[in-house]
Amino acid sequence: MEDFEIYNLGDVTLQSGVTLPNAFLAYKTYGTLNERKDNVIVYPTAFGDQHVNNEWLIGKGMALDPQKYFIIVPNLLGNGLSSSPSNTPEPFDRANFPQVTIYDNIQLQYRLVTEKFGIQKIALVVGWSMGGLQSFQWGAIYPDMVERIASFCGNAKTWPQTYVVLDGLKAALMASIGSDSTKLNQLTSEDMRAVGRVYAGWGLSQTFYKEELFRELGFASLEDFAVGVWENSFMRMDPHNVLAMLWTGQHADISANSVYNGEFDGALKNIEAITYIMPGSTDLFCTADNNEYEANLVPNSEYHPIKSVWGHFAGRGINSTDNRFIDDNLKRLLALRTKR
Repeated sequence: MEDFEIYNLGDVTLQSGVTLPNAFLAYKTYGTLNERKDNVIVYPTAFGDQHVNNEWLIGKGMALDPQKYFIIVPNLLGNGLSSSPSNTPEPFDRANFPQVTIYDNIQLQYRLVTEKFGIQKIALVVGWSMGGLQSFQWGAIYPDMVERIASFCGNAKTWPQTYVVLDGLKAALMASIGSDSTKLNQLTSEDMRAVGRVYAGWGLSQTFYKEELFRELGFASLEDFAVGVWENSFMRMDPHNVLAMLWTGQHADISANSVYNGEFDGALKNIEAITYIMPGSTDLFCTADNNEYEANLVPNSEYHPIKSVWGHFAGRGINSTDNRFIDDNLKRLLALRTKR
């Protein structure tokens, strides 16, 4: 039995102008919506993740406490649970799936929140990595609705170097078919092995590897870690889903829409929510300096770097010290009174 629900959206016209028929969002909720419908937290998933990967930050006594809050975790389009290349029938299956933006994701999440639940105020939108990017997008597009946002290890757009990193993942996958786009539908999950190897060098810091911290996770050698974590986790993903999410990631920018017309600084300045920005201090591709630039433009923001050698994965829920830092900051953020 599935542990999530489906919200059917009907035929949806995407930012690209393409209509995706019978679109749907997979989501899971935790806790109970109160009568005032003001105890809402939206917690979108990141690239490659599904709702279960967010559950480390949800629990009794934590900032995201289901006994206090109604927490909605919408799954990213393309992740295999929401509308994706792997679950969409012809003519939009596999390599034919349309290009989906972060803006598209938030528009559909907005429909879920307002149409399904009748919610008009969100206490917090929070996320890691591309989930954090979605929190920025929520704040920029619906400034009157979102009271707080928190992004950890996630920038408000895909900066050039991040684009290059994602392009390297794509290139590793495409190499298995000789970079021939006419052979896209020949891709299999086995072809994801090299993608995992490429990402291994970006997900964690140099210090993590130098100090062999993978041994704390039960791996006897660097090779065991590369196979047991990076290869295996990526080979569980559908390659066409990954290509769809890579496109979303490479073109992510909270100002890439008709509201802001590419005015990135203006989009950041228009965020009214109290905002906590928590980069990983050693993150190699969602870098702290880019987050610092963004924090200087968001009017009601606080900048709280996660001092960690876990790189991008300081926000992945693996290291207990990093987890406590994130949870403690979220508790402080949720305790702040808003002016609205």
